[in-house]
Amino acid sequence: MVLALALMVSACTTVPQATVAPAPVVAPTVTPGMQFLYGSGEAAALDHQAYNTLVDAVRRRLASEKADPKALSDRTSAVLTPDATLDQPATLPCGDRPRAVVFDVDETLLLNLGFEYDDATHPGAPYDEAHWLQWEQAGVDRVAAVPGAVAAVNELRNMGVTVVFNTNRSAANAAFTEAAIAHAGLGSAKHGETLWLKGDLGSGSGKDSRRRAIAARYCVVAMGGDQLGDFSDLFTGTPQQRRAAVSSPAIHGMWGRFWFVLPNPVYGTALKGGLDDVFPADKRWSPPASGEK
Repeated sequence: MVLALALMVSACTTVPQATVAPAPVVAPTVTPGMQFLYGSGEAAALDHQAYNTLVDAVRRRLASEKADPKALSDRTSAVLTPDATLDQPATLPCGDRPRAVVFDVDETLLLNLGFEYDDATHPGAPYDEAHWLQWEQAGVDRVAAVPGAVAAVNELRNMGVTVVFNTNRSAANAAFTEAAIAHAGLGSAKHGETLWLKGDLGSGSGKDSRRRAIAARYCVVAMGGDQLGDFSDLFTGTPQQRRAAVSSPAIHGMWGRFWFVLPNPVYGTALKGGLDDVFPADKRWSPPASGEK
């Protein structure tokens, strides 16, 4: 009887199951770079400043050419020659070609708000090329013009200057990029004429081959972008080397005259470097330990 009762109690006893803690919920992260570029008045002010400066520089150049037509044959492009170096940055001749300004697209003319929102809501996810290509197709109406961009391209066109887009968006998605540019109010772009894409010429993300093809058709009087590669493929090396190159005697005069940079603290080649790259050894400081002077 006792044995039977013990067996009954044993049969009715449930073994507690091990509980599995739910995966922690990772909160959306709006990074400081996103806060600055997509949300701040300061970034918008820098954008307007860059575009105002670019348009004024082009206007002055056109006025100078009109005042001295003989100087037209001496015009040079904002595009470097194939044999140029950062120490000797020779530029291509213009001849009598029509004038143009060449712009990068992403975070130069267009803000990819939809894509970066998705990135903010999936913090820690690595960049995925397939995901970006999907965005190129699906995000046509989820972009906005960079502050000042619409007014700038309209002013340039009113001056008789052709606006050319040179972007590392995929050539396979050309129609979608044309639509995104139009949706943002930046006018029309035609692939192979005023829109140049990754895969059109050359290989990889370098833009020099496309720039030179554009310069064969136009006198490129200015270029705008958010990465050094939007101006020349020569800007390589460590962060320190790149920083030194843009300030070199041969190059620094290009900025604000022929080359115009828009801010982008969200992604790109600028976001590299450790302590040794960023902070010179002779400029480092830490507060003294307690009791020390």
